[in-house]
Amino acid sequence: MTKTIDYFFGIGSPWAYIGFDAFIELAARSGAEIRPYLIPLIVENGAIYSRDRPDARRAYWMKDLRRWAALRGKLLDFTNRSALSDPTPAGFLVLAAQLDGQDWTALARALQHAFWGTAADIGNADVRKAIAEAAGFDGAALEARTARPDIAELWSSNRDVAKEAGVFGLPTFRYEGELYWGQDSLPFLERHLSGEKLVA
Repeated sequence: MTKTIDYFFGIGSPWAYIGFDAFIELAARSGAEIRPYLIPLIVENGAIYSRDRPDARRAYWMKDLRRWAALRGKLLDFTNRSALSDPTPAGFLVLAAQLDGQDWTALARALQHAFWGTAADIGNADVRKAIAEAAGFDGAALEARTARPDIAELWSSNRDVAKEAGVFGLPTFRYEGELYWGQDSLPFLERHLSGEKLVA
């Protein structure tokens, strides 16, 4: 029987960016299919945006991001981040690629790296189209595709699935009904995929 991992993530999540390649490699090693759910944070389930956290917690969050980025070999650029646009529209390009059977993982990787590794303003349509083009996609076609109603419908249904599942933060992985929140939970997911579930 094919193993399937539900993958709840967002382009604007630094943790999804940091853990992306490690997760893709784990799924491949385990012979598992990935079912992507690109979503926002689910505040109703307890998610907290970094801007809403107390200063002490936000300072620790920044330091922990740098630790994990170094461990995973990922670049982080926090230059002038407050000036960047909302990255949500860039995620719609990924949804478009997914619906059209294109390599959504390659596009997600390119957009995440641009946003978190180089502080590119992927909320800007021209910027994200150029990033998609550089990654081998038809950026203009993907951008136009995002205006079709099935993109909004998928975004909404993904959110509904995540909320019902109890997802709050990103990334979250679900395998055989079990949730694993955070890229630092990948070792637990790996054990579960190999047949060892630590907590019943």
